[in-house]
Amino acid sequence: MQAALITPLIHVKGYASPETKAAAEQASLLIEQAEALGEPPEDPLWLFSALYGVWVSSYVAFDGDGVRHRAAQFLSLAEKQTATPPLMVGHRLMGVSLLCTGNPAQARAHFGRALALYHPAEHRALAMRFSVDTRVSVLCYRSWALWSLGYPQAAVADIDQALDDAREIGQAATLMYVQAHAFWLQLWIGNYVAASRLVEEGVALADEKRAMHWKTLGMIGRGCLFSVTGDASNALRMITSGISAYRSTGATAWMAMILS
Repeated sequence: MQAALITPLIHVKGYASPETKAAAEQASLLIEQAEALGEPPEDPLWLFSALYGVWVSSYVAFDGDGVRHRAAQFLSLAEKQTATPPLMVGHRLMGVSLLCTGNPAQARAHFGRALALYHPAEHRALAMRFSVDTRVSVLCYRSWALWSLGYPQAAVADIDQALDDAREIGQAATLMYVQAHAFWLQLWIGNYVAASRLVEEGVALADEKRAMHWKTLGMIGRGCLFSVTGDASNALRMITSGISAYRSTGATAWMAMILS
């Protein structure tokens, strides 16, 4: 029950909310206690779901040293298993951790390994265990890595593929996720029409699903668009309100980018 709560709480309350963090930590503790009694979960993926919840709370609340450490632990444990899903997710977490702490080249290598392990028929259902579809998440962050390394066309190709996959999958959480990440890439490139379309679609879906994390990022996104298109007063009002709402969920990731 605790492990199953993690993904819904992520999208409704926020990745770094006290409720999400508590569910992940409690799930990890219960699994540890069960294993000590010689009664491990029948499905070993529940352990990895709990560990993912702990990692992602640390990421969105942004503890750089912590996310690298937890991603390394996750990947090390996954490498000892015979199953593909934990290893695939482990490379995803390691890639995101490296990218967002300043190493896009190494991150790109981990993203490539995760994508090589992914098979849609087998792995799309894992979105319910790890908040969103793994391939979509990897494509989003690989697009950021490629942009950082100086490959804008390849970055756009990845983000376009992520959007296509998310719409085909039809899971609202995955679509909101890719809309938010695609927005930033289009903003950096200067494609403000595409960025505006993505943020408006994302806000509408977040409102419908009562997804607080994605709604607050949509508010911030609207403000950033006001900023780059010359409407400073509305930009200041919208970004300030968005930051306040974003931080209320426990989130601090991406703040340097937002404050700029």
